[in-house]
Amino acid sequence: MEDFDFEYHEPEKKRNINFNPSKKTIKLVIIIVVIAIIAIYFLSGLYMIDPAEIGLVKTFGKFVGTTGPGLNYHIPAPFQSVVKVNVSTLRKEEIGFRTYDIGTYTTYEKEALMLTGDGNFVSLEAVVQYYISNPEDYIFNLLSNTNIYGTDDIVRFTVQSILREEVAANTIDAILTTQRDVIAAKTTAKVQDQFDMLKIGIQVKNVYLQEVSPPEQVVEAFDDVNNAKQDQEKLVNQATQYKNDVVPNAQGQAAQIIKEAEGYSEQVVLKATGEANRFSAVLKEYLQAPEITKKRMYLETVNDILDTAKKFVVLDSDEVFKFLDLNNMIGGDSND
Repeated sequence: MEDFDFEYHEPEKKRNINFNPSKKTIKLVIIIVVIAIIAIYFLSGLYMIDPAEIGLVKTFGKFVGTTGPGLNYHIPAPFQSVVKVNVSTLRKEEIGFRTYDIGTYTTYEKEALMLTGDGNFVSLEAVVQYYISNPEDYIFNLLSNTNIYGTDDIVRFTVQSILREEVAANTIDAILTTQRDVIAAKTTAKVQDQFDMLKIGIQVKNVYLQEVSPPEQVVEAFDDVNNAKQDQEKLVNQATQYKNDVVPNAQGQAAQIIKEAEGYSEQVVLKATGEANRFSAVLKEYLQAPEITKKRMYLETVNDILDTAKKFVVLDSDEVFKFLDLNNMIGGDSND
């Protein structure tokens, strides 16, 4: 039996590599992390203001200044904060209706229905357009004090209240016709005065009455009334036109008759005055020479008669009628 040499080898032990960083390394890492956190904290103070916006900077909640468009910086919270306000966009509020999409809107009947000064009702839909003119007043006087209602509701309620006052001061006919633009202008001015008094930083551009009409329940009756009024106006216009034609003609004829009467009166008076003067002159001559005046008057009368006579009947001494035709004697027309 052969002898075998066995050599015993101990198994290799697994080596555990333990990383034991030094205190210096740990400190360095902590410093880097702290620096990164501080950097992120301070970088959080960077903010961008759009061209249409204004930035309001607050320090511990107190307004300290404004910043314009571009990249700006403020001390991070809780020390400072920034409120961005869009001051260029034209905002609007709708009264009596709400637009949900292009061409799609819903009417709010209770909001649109208003009482006129003559006891009628009118359905009025309006749009108010406005800007944020003073961001500081808008944020700190309006938004900070707005608890129950939002900004939009305050604008809508104010315009609606003043609109109702203006509608109540006019009749329904005036509102539907001549006073429509006047009411819009007055409402714009009064709303602006109210906002200025409250110092809420809103500038009203205009109030536009989009639709003014009778309520749907009385549209048919209202149309009948309008048709009757139009017929009345038509008849009145026709009567006025007839009056304008007849009255001037009658006045012209009356004036002509009066002128003719005045002319005739003057003619008669002048003729009578002339005859009276002539008679006075003849009387004067008669008083001076009666016989001569008689003969002269006789001859003048006979001459006047003969001037107008064409044929004469003469009774001679034998009492025989003879015709004496003077025309033939003087070469006149024998047929006269």
